[in-house]
Amino acid sequence: MPLDKNKIVKGLSRGPGVYVMRNEHGSVLYVGKARNLKARLSSYFNAPEENSRLRLMMSQVEGIEIQRTRTETEALLLECNLIKDLRPKFNILLRDDKSYPYLKLSTTERFPRLSFYRGSTKVEDRLFGPYANAGSVRIMLAQLQKIIPIRQCDNNTFRNRSRPCLQYQIGRCSAPCVGLISEDEYREDVRELVLLLEGKESEINGTFARKMDEAAANLDYESAARYRDRILALRKLQERQYVSSGQHNADVVLLTEQDGAVVFSVMKIRGGHNLGSRHFSHKNPLDRQAGEVLQKLLVQHYQNHPVPAEVIVMPAAPEPGLLEAALSDIAGKRVRVKFRVRGVRAQWLEMANLNATDHLKRKLASDANHLQRLEALKKLLGRTERLERIECFDTSHSAGEHPVASCVVFDASGPVSGEYRRFNIKDVTPGDDFAAMEQVVGRRIARVNEGEGIRPDLMVIDGGPGQVKRAQNALEENLATDVAVIGVAKGYGRRSGRESLYLPGRKTPLLLDPSSPAHLLLRQIRDEAHRFAITGHRKKRNASRTRSKVEDIPGIGAKKRQALLRHFGGIKPLQQATIEDLVKVDGISVNLAQRLRDHFRAG
Repeated sequence: MPLDKNKIVKGLSRGPGVYVMRNEHGSVLYVGKARNLKARLSSYFNAPEENSRLRLMMSQVEGIEIQRTRTETEALLLECNLIKDLRPKFNILLRDDKSYPYLKLSTTERFPRLSFYRGSTKVEDRLFGPYANAGSVRIMLAQLQKIIPIRQCDNNTFRNRSRPCLQYQIGRCSAPCVGLISEDEYREDVRELVLLLEGKESEINGTFARKMDEAAANLDYESAARYRDRILALRKLQERQYVSSGQHNADVVLLTEQDGAVVFSVMKIRGGHNLGSRHFSHKNPLDRQAGEVLQKLLVQHYQNHPVPAEVIVMPAAPEPGLLEAALSDIAGKRVRVKFRVRGVRAQWLEMANLNATDHLKRKLASDANHLQRLEALKKLLGRTERLERIECFDTSHSAGEHPVASCVVFDASGPVSGEYRRFNIKDVTPGDDFAAMEQVVGRRIARVNEGEGIRPDLMVIDGGPGQVKRAQNALEENLATDVAVIGVAKGYGRRSGRESLYLPGRKTPLLLDPSSPAHLLLRQIRDEAHRFAITGHRKKRNASRTRSKVEDIPGIGAKKRQALLRHFGGIKPLQQATIEDLVKVDGISVNLAQRLRDHFRAG
């Protein structure tokens, strides 16, 4: 039944608020915010002819819910929260749940350690960052080791060393574990490291030059050469930083758009240094203005991540004051949003734009290639119906133990990692891959029938005719015979690149041309399902081994087991812990610690 415009708009307020549009099944189609609810919703019923996507959405809307707010800032924040919770079909949802990585300096320890860190920023130790990705952190760690040799080993390894490790031999660590450097000297290295991470390279450079000259004057040429090497490594590090400008902390955020594809990019500037960029690719389902899309994605992004004092954006947001107020509300402090910049900020913006544009070009080329492969697969299968959503299933186990199945999803844009699923296989004879596949496909399609997930156009089974037949049985039992099924199996010797395609009703397999677009797509999908299944299997197997090594000890229940593993960070450090280390854990007495040591020695 079409919506009654007058009935909906008549009683609406002209104040700020949020609206939620639903279809006939109650599913959320769109969430939006408005400064003037009455005016905004009236505009939806007068959508211009050229905006076909908006008219398509409105043809599906059967109900609209209204939530009033006191201010437009509250409306913007509520809108972004609802988009994340409800995941509407026609909104752009920023998929950035993964936190940014940091460098962590464990300043609470006697000999601090520098390490990769990802997690809560509410820690006692000193954090430096955030960096755009894990690769940036690891490159920085390697560079810093060449300049200032701070230890990077875990505490258990540090406590149990009896002689210097390889890192010391190659000049990447000063070996505090065996007393080859005094605590005062090590603390001086830590102080210099902090200055370096704070962006004070000139001060560190001067310190190294002075120490090199002093060592040379004292005829200590080995020390002089060491400081010379540190100065050279520091120069290389400075060369990697294209733009450096004192103590500035800012994020440079851009939105670039072409042919309906949107790339949202965030470049991190900390201590004046570029710590890298992170890019998020999306579609613009309702052809919204770039500034409006940027504003919504910005708020979504900073609801998950720390907000810097300064955010430089391009293009300009349509409501800059509102955006500043929303980000300040999230941060709990004043945040400045800048659109027109000069000097070093203009250089940052130029560099960020260059990276974002390059990412968008590569994304469009990849999408075009994927669509070509998808069309080739459709032709190979002789399909006249649409082929947009493909799900691939694989199983993984070790001689029948710890079986796990994976389901990966690909659509017209490529892999949809947020919809990947794993299944623990239950009540199946160990090693019976046929029964396992039937169970998993049945569970998956049953969930889809219940409204969890979207019905696929094609299911790809990693296996031969036996697995395909059992998958078909599962679909028939769940009244889903409209879903096509094919099997992909490796060729002789299980060599990748010589796959055979098994089609229902065909007695002999179809041998695929290794270079054909259809084969490359099927291989990509199958390999992704295989990777996801193996990862899940290994996690399950390792968790089982960890439990079995601790749970059989008398006096160690579930709570103490969790406390031990949480304290030491895993089974290996726990096995190497001394009695003195063990009794530091709540609930572990000397007698229990001795029992643990005896158990691990016997094992």
